[in-house]
Amino acid sequence: MTRIVTIFGSSTPQPGSRDYDAAYECGKLLAEAGFTICNGGYGGTMEAAAKGARSSGGTTIGVTVADWPRKANEWIQEEIRAADLAERIQRLIGLGNAYVVLRGGTGTLLELAYVLELINKDIIPRKPIVLLGDTWNGVMESLRQEPVSGRQKDVTELVHTVQSPSDVAAYLRKTLLPRP
Repeated sequence: MTRIVTIFGSSTPQPGSRDYDAAYECGKLLAEAGFTICNGGYGGTMEAAAKGARSSGGTTIGVTVADWPRKANEWIQEEIRAADLAERIQRLIGLGNAYVVLRGGTGTLLELAYVLELINKDIIPRKPIVLLGDTWNGVMESLRQEPVSGRQKDVTELVHTVQSPSDVAAYLRKTLLPRP
């Protein structure tokens, strides 16, 4: 069974930057563990994660937007063209068996919030969400302080924060892969 990890992050980091290198290492280690990497298919951490996965012989999927003039980066093996940004995010979420959230801006925040809301409203099943680093700690703390009642769940219990790409891979191996 194919296990797909969708990675969300910024499109701006360049090769050699801390965020680019962390995304590369995440892609590499997750591919070595047998996961297929899925992301938005463009530059920055998307390129880095796909490049890392391919360096280990892993499989990559990129979900791009048909209306945008950009093409998927060279490390994407399978490109899925979504009609618009909303469809792109839905496809990225739908493909993932788990989600890794890297440092990013409003787009990454939107993706994280959308995953949490879809799980909260039982639109998708509960899936692991791994945050790399402390970027999203304030967001998670704010959500944990929100009163939970009625149909609403504490979806933050699905969120696991780690400090390194090797921690990401170890956690998802433990969580998603069958034990011998």
